[in-house]
Amino acid sequence: MVKNPVLVELTRGALVESVHRGALAVCDARGRVKLALGDIASPIYPRSTYKMMQALPLVESGAADAFSLSQKELSLACASHSGELFHVTTAGGLLKRLGLQAGDLACGPHLPLGPKAAETMLRKGAKPTRLHNNCSGKHAGFLCCAVHMGAPVKGYERVGHKVQKAARAAIGAMCGVEPRAMAVGIDGCAAPNFAVPLKALATGFARLADPSCLADVRAEAVRRLMQAVTRWPLYESGTGREDAAFMADALPGTMTKVGAEGVMAAAIPALGLGVAVKIDDGAGRGAATAMAHLLVKLGALPRRSAAARAFLDAPIRNWRGDLCGARRAGPKLAAL
Repeated sequence: MVKNPVLVELTRGALVESVHRGALAVCDARGRVKLALGDIASPIYPRSTYKMMQALPLVESGAADAFSLSQKELSLACASHSGELFHVTTAGGLLKRLGLQAGDLACGPHLPLGPKAAETMLRKGAKPTRLHNNCSGKHAGFLCCAVHMGAPVKGYERVGHKVQKAARAAIGAMCGVEPRAMAVGIDGCAAPNFAVPLKALATGFARLADPSCLADVRAEAVRRLMQAVTRWPLYESGTGREDAAFMADALPGTMTKVGAEGVMAAAIPALGLGVAVKIDDGAGRGAATAMAHLLVKLGALPRRSAAARAFLDAPIRNWRGDLCGARRAGPKLAAL
């Protein structure tokens, strides 16, 4: 087994206090590797990074048009959202048009990921619903597909359901992996998550960046979803979140997507490239810093931008604001 290099270091004073090992791949739409570190061949669970690929059947099936989904709703279908009021009301509004309600969502309730939204809920003594789940937009999209396809609503999250079969086929085709060869895990939101190598994930994101090699229907679906997310990044992410910050400052059209357990990916249309990062210990902070470094390295993110300052060479301060250290790229990543 390949021992992955240190991608990110955390310093305190003159010492490196903590490190995050991991792997990364940068590929084009033909699957050619442009940059790589660590093990990019072993399967990983991309978790939420490939929500846009899971949403492809929503557009391709005609469901998005049948129920008149707006760009904001399409962005939310690709989201790991913060549970802010506009996220919750948008997901709830789509369910209402389907004749469904929050209880039809298979994802469980949790406190909003957005700190302010969570604080407000706790202060009011309110309890989260399934609409507050960061995946409620994705699940609302699944339900939209199920209703349009005439498939059962109940059990839409199960691996053998028509909706999940369509999502699995789309992921396999985008990443260049035989769908039946992808190991299946159950995600935090109860939907299936299909494992692919990091190289394949980067290739899939390159095809989101450059869909010219895809069939017309799929290419149009990719363009439509990319336009929705990059126009309305707060619906795919949330206030103060990594994805919203990166998309605000990166080259126009760039889309980034966080996933649980230290996975993050990006599609950069201006360069025709896809980027995928996996941090071994699952730390999201490591993935954000590695992604910031790669985006700057590739020329997709200005070095002096707010996003670069926030996630690359990010200052570490104590509770009274004193500067104690920094989060930075590890030696091998910095040398790329």
